[in-house]
Amino acid sequence: MPTWNGKTRGGEWGYLFFIYMIKHFGITSSYIFLRIVILHFIPFAPRATVSIWIYARKILKYNILQSVKLLFCNYYSLGQVLIDKVAIGNGMAGKYHFRFESYQEFLDVLNGDQGVVMIGAHVGNWEIGAPFFDKYGKKINILMYDSEHQKIKELLKKKSITADYKIIPVNEDDLTHVFKMMDALDKKEYVCFQGDRYVNKDKLLACCFMGKKAFFPAGPFILASRMKVPVVFYFATREPGKTYHFHFTLVDKIVRSKDKKPEQALLEQYVSALEVILKQYPEQWFNYYRFWDEPKS
Repeated sequence: MPTWNGKTRGGEWGYLFFIYMIKHFGITSSYIFLRIVILHFIPFAPRATVSIWIYARKILKYNILQSVKLLFCNYYSLGQVLIDKVAIGNGMAGKYHFRFESYQEFLDVLNGDQGVVMIGAHVGNWEIGAPFFDKYGKKINILMYDSEHQKIKELLKKKSITADYKIIPVNEDDLTHVFKMMDALDKKEYVCFQGDRYVNKDKLLACCFMGKKAFFPAGPFILASRMKVPVVFYFATREPGKTYHFHFTLVDKIVRSKDKKPEQALLEQYVSALEVILKQYPEQWFNYYRFWDEPKS
């Protein structure tokens, strides 16, 4: 079964190309050109195309025409997210609009006397919120797989782009990232996970997601359920007019029970929140592998 390999779709060439487009022709022109680019992706990215087709047909229960439309919309949304990420990283945040859901409750948590764990997903543009959080953004620590981290680090350095957040690289061979995470929480900073991709198929949790059994990485939910700090689910979805909608869900207190471990209880809360988002923005699901397939040894 295909699994995610620890690298995000969209290579360095793609980033560099859109940096050039944005600087010389503007954001809107880049969106227009994107409509041509996605015609390349559909046949030449078969693994991603198949995964989205299965998502449309088997999970969303779309007919063929609806599935074709979702396929185009999904790739176009991904391209817009990439363009927006590059534009904002190059100091164009003022060209975008944003709105928040449950914002005051979220700020109350951030202003508390503890660190905070935030868990997001590969829906919309999760990390784009950092510039909009002002002083809070500088206290964000994003856990990222080392291969992905190195690619982004080199690109930012090459183009002299300053990230508004810090990155904690995750290496499966040691626990350095765990100690860095604990240190950040001790400093009353915010540690951010993505809860919907796994690399190690031996460390998984299962849960019914969108009507079918799915598998999630155990690590974020085990760590978050044991840190004794507030946990927030955070998603940033794209809307028309260069607008991002930030969704925050404060997690209920996690209580251990005889028949359910705390990490499983936390996962079930996460899945419920994620399902709400995907029902509103089905085209912004960016997991390009067969997510609902059962891992094989």
